[in-house]
Amino acid sequence: MKKIVPDPPLQASTTTAQSIFGCCPAGHSPLFSVCSGIAAHDALVHASLYLSCAYDTGAKALDDIHPDSKNFLWSTLHSVEMAKGLVEALLEGIEEQAMDQMNS
Repeated sequence: MKKIVPDPPLQASTTTAQSIFGCCPAGHSPLFSVCSGIAAHDALVHASLYLSCAYDTGAKALDDIHPDSKNFLWSTLHSVEMAKGLVEALLEGIEEQAMDQMNS
């Protein structure tokens, strides 16, 4: 049976724009940049990995930090954990959408 209404066109994949960061107060040019044209899914995967590393580093630092400063580090760890949760939710949404498009 032929479909009367054609499938909608696939949405163009979102990609990164170039973003320069890593400014130094010494006055030289920024040290780093994100390249343009990286697929959003790939960028989110890397962001998730960076957040995991940041959380693990902070958790390890709790072992050696002065007790009066632990609340600041815990606050940072919770913020990193929330950001990772958001990134993971975005990744799952992208992957579910891709599967839905493949199955329709």
